[in-house]
This record gives sequence, C-alpha cells and structure tokens, in this order.
Amino acid sequence: MKVLVYGATGSQQFSVLGALARKGAQVYATTSSEAGVAKLTQAGATAVLANMADARRLNDITQGMDAVSLLIPVSLPNPADGVQYAKNVIDAAKQAGVKLLVWNTSGFLVPQKTGDPTIDGKQDIKAYLAASGVPYLIIEPSVYAENLLAPYTVKYIRQARQVAYPTLEEMPIGWITSHDVGALVAEALYHPELAGQSFRVSGLDNLTGNALAAKFTAGLGEPISYYAMPPREFGDILATFIPENAARGVEGFYQNMVDNRPFPTLFSAEMPSILEKLPVTMTPIEEWVKQHKAAFLG
Repeated sequence: MKVLVYGATGSQQFSVLGALARKGAQVYATTSSEAGVAKLTQAGATAVLANMADARRLNDITQGMDAVSLLIPVSLPNPADGVQYAKNVIDAAKQAGVKLLVWNTSGFLVPQKTGDPTIDGKQDIKAYLAASGVPYLIIEPSVYAENLLAPYTVKYIRQARQVAYPTLEEMPIGWITSHDVGALVAEALYHPELAGQSFRVSGLDNLTGNALAAKFTAGLGEPISYYAMPPREFGDILATFIPENAARGVEGFYQNMVDNRPFPTLFSAEMPSILEKLPVTMTPIEEWVKQHKAAFLG
C-alpha cells in the first residue's frame, strides 16, 4: 500500500513512518525544506517536496496513493492557514480517489466552537472532511507524553527533580506517547471498513500530577515531585520557541483548564474497545520515562 504522510518531520507524526514501514507500506512523506528531506530519507521514507499551501502540487503528489495520513501543525502563526492546508489535502485526496484519509487532530476535539481560532479551525476541518466524500477516520490523541520532553519541562527535572506542566495537580491526564499514536494511525490506515468513525485515544492510566510524578520516580529511579506550572509562566517560556501569538493561544488553553470546572476529560475510557479494532501494544508511562532517562537527567 502506498501512503502519503503529512507533518512527518514533527515529533507527533514522525513515528507514523516507522510504524507504516513495519507493516510493509510504501511510505511517502512531505516536507517543505531540504533539511526535512534528509530527515525523512534517513527514516526510510520517500521524501516529497511540497508546500501545503500549493493545492496544485498536492494534487500532483497524491495521484496513485492508496491512503493519506494528515496532521496540521498546531503552531502556525495564522490558524486559518491550517484550515486551508487541510482543505487542500482533502481536495487532493478526493481527486486522486484515495481509499482512506486518517487525520490526527493533535488533541481531543471539542463539541462546539470556543472562540479560540486554533481549536475552532479543527471544527471547520472536521465539517469539510465529513462533507467531502473522502473515506476518513479520525484519531484524537489526548496529551502527548513528549510535551514533558521539551526544554521548558526537562529543565525542571534536571534542576529541581520536578515534573512540571501547566495543569493543576488534581486534574487527571491520560498521557499518550507519540510512538503509540503513530502505531494507532498506521493501524487505522489499514482499516477502511472503519471509515467515518472518530477515536479518542489516550494512555491506559488517568494520572493526577502526583501519580505522574510517581511514574517518573519509577522510571528515573529518583524521587520526583509534581510542579503545577502557572500557565503564564508556561506561555512565557513557550514564546521563546514558537510565535508569540501561538504561545499565548496555548497559554490561554491551559489557563481555561485551571480556571474552570469541571476539568476537561483528557482520558479515553474506550481504549479497551478501540484496541480491539486497532490492535497495538501501548507503552506504560514509567517505561517511556525510562526509555528517555538520559534526556531527562542529562
């Protein structure tokens, strides 16, 4: 099967390449930079230079593909661009007669618009996809464990033996690894009979801050505590890595979770039934921490 993968130079989608290769797929992955070409080629994919804003180019590269794996970057300076990029991908998939498009939404979708253009744009994409006639399946991951590997969180592990995140200690999260999401996306691409469905996916444990710290303690072999980082502090740090308006949008997302009750659900109780349909082996968080011990402790 020939699969075209979008967004694979980023951490959320990169693991899809290996998961597809292990299933015997012919993997093509897009990038808009020469540096991206080198990364994708080294990962064993056929790199394809393309800008998601170029609808004609997307039409060309989608011809002959059996399936498409879609992810839109979450840190675009203008969230409206992401909606148009998705429409371009969907239109190209329709023109090419793609058998299945699997969209990784980079987070749980909300039931209605919120006024946040990044979140609301996903509603527009979902509606466009549903009306397109392209067979599709949606994978909605909870919160990526890799968020805890970022420089703005790793430094707290190294300097204070704290796992830091901008959510209150009592708010549970079903952390999921990018490896597991990649495996679920790859598996989904082989199940066109599931078209039209959306799956909220998470790790198998719904962890409060202290429970997460206990997983880090087990994985690192050192006592770790939880630090509920104020969202403003998180936004200030994030703004040194991504555009200011994107950072403030993320900050506002977490501030809303701190300020409001009930807490949003960031865990999927449906994982046992989902794993029956998309059979993959999930990674325990303490095992994931152990795998990245060198990165956390330096």
